[in-house]
Amino acid sequence: MASARPAEPSTAAPIAGDTNVHSIDLATALRLAGAQNLDVEIARERLNEAKANHAITLSQFFPWLSPGIAYRRHEGRLQDVVGNVFDADKQSYAAGGSLSAQWDFGDAIYKSLAAKQLANVAGHALDAQRQESALAAAQGYWELLFAQVSVDVADEAVRISEDYYAQIQRAVEAGIAFKGDELRVLVQTERNRLIRRQSAEQQRVVAARLAQTLHLDPAIELHGLDNELLPLSVIATNTALAPLVQQALVNRPETKQSQSFIAAAQHSRNGVVYGPWIPAVGAQAAAGGFGGGRGSATGNFGSSEDYALSLGWRIGPGGLFDVGRKRSAEARLQVAQLGQEKLRDEITRQVIESFTRLQSLADQIGTAERSLRAAEKSLQLAQDRKQFGVGIVLETIQAEQDLTRARLDYLKAIAEFNKAQYALSRAVGKL
Repeated sequence: MASARPAEPSTAAPIAGDTNVHSIDLATALRLAGAQNLDVEIARERLNEAKANHAITLSQFFPWLSPGIAYRRHEGRLQDVVGNVFDADKQSYAAGGSLSAQWDFGDAIYKSLAAKQLANVAGHALDAQRQESALAAAQGYWELLFAQVSVDVADEAVRISEDYYAQIQRAVEAGIAFKGDELRVLVQTERNRLIRRQSAEQQRVVAARLAQTLHLDPAIELHGLDNELLPLSVIATNTALAPLVQQALVNRPETKQSQSFIAAAQHSRNGVVYGPWIPAVGAQAAAGGFGGGRGSATGNFGSSEDYALSLGWRIGPGGLFDVGRKRSAEARLQVAQLGQEKLRDEITRQVIESFTRLQSLADQIGTAERSLRAAEKSLQLAQDRKQFGVGIVLETIQAEQDLTRARLDYLKAIAEFNKAQYALSRAVGKL
């Protein structure tokens, strides 16, 4: 099922003056990730396939009807039931329908139970993919915001260096500063312009990746609505780790998917072990008209009915005492159970890793903020000196570089912290 791309106004509002740039907020990104992400669509179709397979197994409990017309002619030698061989010339024709059914109850019952569990597996897989897509959308949105504010930081760095370059130029013309200092400031200014261009490039790349995640028109350039990066509080950093692990083991759709997969393997194993002991029942009923006779005679047409009923067991391959099939089913069940244990370890690791990163980034924000305040004060002090000695010029350039790095470090810490919030929510199964 192909998902149609929504009209642009319903996904993001175009920015005035540029119809190709559309603003988007986090709520819209999350909604689109669940509505039209291609991986979600694929998982949804797999669920439809699993449901159809379950319906197919249920159809084994119903008979089938086969209407038809038959004609038969014989000329030449023929043998009767006693054994006499003689010449015969005859024809016959029939019209009617038959109702046939073959119930392999043991196979059908356990196959339908296993198919139902496999449909549950696909349903939980769809839930897991929805959460993965929501996480990708959320993290893509925060990366887009960081790219946007990085451009703003680069713009500010260019403004500061250009103002300082203008001051140095006037000082050189007045004979109170060296030409070399002017060139040093010019190098820094051009470097800042280069960084600004690279930041703009990164912003466009990140926007394209988010548009791909949301399955939007690639020509659309997304722009985050939020004007600044602020730390979120989706999960408190002082939450105890052990309860988070327990919540994850209960809430994660992957855990439920594994449980359903084990149940399907158990039903398949039971079908191999116990199913062959349940007899297969066959039934057939045919009714219609039959006529014909010697030579080309077409008379003697009248009603004809036939009935048949059978009951039996299958011994050997695919039935009773099929040791190889039984061992194969038990091995699949054991693999499913071991896979569940492996999944529990993986989920536990993800929660611990995400929780540790969240706490670390919370501390990094505080450190980066203090560094930013110090860098701002350092640059202010350097600019207030109004001197143009070699040491003072280099100190001012260094202070400007420190401020740019401190701003980016602080904003990066916030963006990563917000991404970690959603990563932990996904790890716990509450996204």
